[in-house]
Amino acid sequence: MAQTTPNHTQTVSGWAAHDTSGNITPYTFKRRENGVDDVTIKILYCGICHTDLHQAKNDWGITMYPVVPGHEIVGIITKVGSNVKNFTVGDRAGVGCLAATCLKCEHCIQGQENYCDAVQFVYNGVFWDGSITYGGYSESLVADHRYVVRVPENLPMDAAAPLLCAGITVFAPMKDNNLLDSPGKRIGIVGLGGLGHVAVKFAKAFGHHVTIISTSPSKEKEAKDNLGADDFILSTDPKQMLLKKRNLDFILDTVSAHHSLGPILELLKVNGTLVIVGAPDKPIDLPSFPLIFGKRVVKGSMIGSIKETQDMMDLCGKHNITCDIEVVKPDKINEALLRLAKNDVKYRFVIDIAGESSKL
Repeated sequence: MAQTTPNHTQTVSGWAAHDTSGNITPYTFKRRENGVDDVTIKILYCGICHTDLHQAKNDWGITMYPVVPGHEIVGIITKVGSNVKNFTVGDRAGVGCLAATCLKCEHCIQGQENYCDAVQFVYNGVFWDGSITYGGYSESLVADHRYVVRVPENLPMDAAAPLLCAGITVFAPMKDNNLLDSPGKRIGIVGLGGLGHVAVKFAKAFGHHVTIISTSPSKEKEAKDNLGADDFILSTDPKQMLLKKRNLDFILDTVSAHHSLGPILELLKVNGTLVIVGAPDKPIDLPSFPLIFGKRVVKGSMIGSIKETQDMMDLCGKHNITCDIEVVKPDKINEALLRLAKNDVKYRFVIDIAGESSKL
């Protein structure tokens, strides 16, 4: 039974998982009324993230059922609160992972609210009023305007949706490591999936030499011919790995499966940096010698702030960067999740919430 609070009077249709089977079924629930700081969004499209799969099945042991997944949300604003000055009815809007933060800690004040200790996510979180948050697998969303971004007019809404998670996840570490305005670096990207393919597009747009590092030899042609990567390393081939030793300035590891960082670290130059954005469910192997003998750094990164997300969206508009997607109707969500578990998608599923694709 959905939790209700006094001002949760809007009836909304959506799709939810109710138990650890992860099966997604139609679900009707209540959302809050549009408050003074809120905008209401008619959802057009919502991307499907690996996180949705984990949360639906309670793989991480934190799911609060029923759970309405979805944190790659785009749509049209239909209502604005009296305190909202940066959005108007009819605007193209996007909502990512964040629903609420404390607004007063050092991270929030410094514009890094995604690292707030009190951060609450757009689904399976607890909002300021004590209610459980429900995500983008639904027809509409009420969101505090401080956690909403504008979608550039030239970007197709469906292919822009995954930028709200996949896009910002790979953009933020590139920004943090000064790769936006310093072209000519040698960048390695581990894994060519939902995150990796967007990372290639960003790295090329910023003027870098891009190498894909993958366990799948079949990915080489795709990486070079379709995405514009400059080089490819088959990580299961010791000769290729040795040949490219100390070759890269920066590596972004997008892989969510268990793997060792040792061989990957050896690809970095002295003083090189490896950033982890994939989230394996088991600890990653991190041998010390490649760190010590290469003076290398290993860091993590989690999505980005709202300002960073807006900056990313604006750059995507400037460079016409979108995600490669496969659009599915809501009645195909379970099929898409099964295929996602098998990595059978190029490269991101997006749910056509409002039936928009049939109107194009």
